[in-house]
Amino acid sequence: MDYSKLSAEELKELLQQEQKELKKITKRGLTVDMTRGRPAKDQLEIAMPMLQRAGELDYALKAGDARNYGQPQGIRPAMELFAEIFDVKPEEVIVADGSSLNIMYNVIQFAMQFGVLDNEPWNNQGKIKFICPAPGYDRHFSICEKFGIEMITVPMTKTGPDMDVIEPLVASDASIKGIWCVPKYSNPTGVTFSDKTVERIATMKVAAKDFRVFWDNAYAVHALYDTDDKLKNIFDVARKAGTIDRIYSFASTSKVTFGGSGISAIAASETNIKSLLKHMFFMTIGPNKVVQVMHVDFLKDLDNIKKIMKQHAAILRPKFELFEKKFSEAFEGEEYVQWSKPRGGYFISVDVKGCAKRIVEIAASVDVKFTAAGSTFPYKLDDADSNIRIAPSCPNLEEMDYAIDVLINAIKIAEIELQLKRKQ
Repeated sequence: MDYSKLSAEELKELLQQEQKELKKITKRGLTVDMTRGRPAKDQLEIAMPMLQRAGELDYALKAGDARNYGQPQGIRPAMELFAEIFDVKPEEVIVADGSSLNIMYNVIQFAMQFGVLDNEPWNNQGKIKFICPAPGYDRHFSICEKFGIEMITVPMTKTGPDMDVIEPLVASDASIKGIWCVPKYSNPTGVTFSDKTVERIATMKVAAKDFRVFWDNAYAVHALYDTDDKLKNIFDVARKAGTIDRIYSFASTSKVTFGGSGISAIAASETNIKSLLKHMFFMTIGPNKVVQVMHVDFLKDLDNIKKIMKQHAAILRPKFELFEKKFSEAFEGEEYVQWSKPRGGYFISVDVKGCAKRIVEIAASVDVKFTAAGSTFPYKLDDADSNIRIAPSCPNLEEMDYAIDVLINAIKIAEIELQLKRKQ
């Protein structure tokens, strides 16, 4: 329905109808939290055999007992496992504890305090800036805010960040030191970067000698369907272009085994790896290698990981498909609301026109919580007040059905209210 063509009286009548509908929906009395992309309980159960086998494993490895100090780069089998995921050499990997976000934070901190390789510390170079594609991952933006890094918002497109905007910026401004990327099933849009976008990021001219690509490949194995999106290997492109030192890539098992209780890794050139290990020498005597042994035994290799992830997909896919079905029925052909149709990852991106905050507010008033509107933009500044991130993973199907009904109704109420304001 084109609400803009209705009279104020017609809009008021429709608003009353939708408000009554909301009361009717909420008689089900459910509480749903969709603020973060947390795995559901039945997903977490998939990895429980790993714990059951833990006492039977041999932790006395050739390189040293995994139950003891040492091996700051991680155990060799875990390095080899992540090397297969990243498609790099094991020597180009550091395996750490549960959160890749923790590694990203540390890498930024090292750059700020000590510099990147032989370059001056970022703290000594005046204002530091990062390219931040948006909508994007709020935790990336939070890291920048914490360190006082100025964020330059660049729009996301269907093929990745807008390179026509990015290339002239990084080529002309040496204070721009990095770019945040979630290249596969991007958070929250679900976009997988095109081959051309990957090539342009790896080969673009940059004014800063210490420019780095923060390649957060969090959803590398998180397909919802057998026809998995293919992401071009940025390391292959960078090696050929002579820009291999530019790339830092990150991943973890947080949405494969246990959130925050798994293992994580960074992949980079051997030069970068050696530099990072020198800094890490002062902050740790070694990671939790017992957990690494357990994960290698359970995950085994990339083929087996894909089998495990099919179990996750079987749980997640019906939730994404339910959303698509109900939103298509409610809004197909409507211009005031658009949504992404991801084939993997953990999020759905909804775009409305000028009323995202109000929609989230209405939903919260009936105990359905979404990530705060604006969170997917640097400084939480979504100038168009348009984007809402939907995290379907944690609710069960009944809760998901309820939350979608509330969201649909909240969108209609907010849009009608917006049109009424324009007519006053």
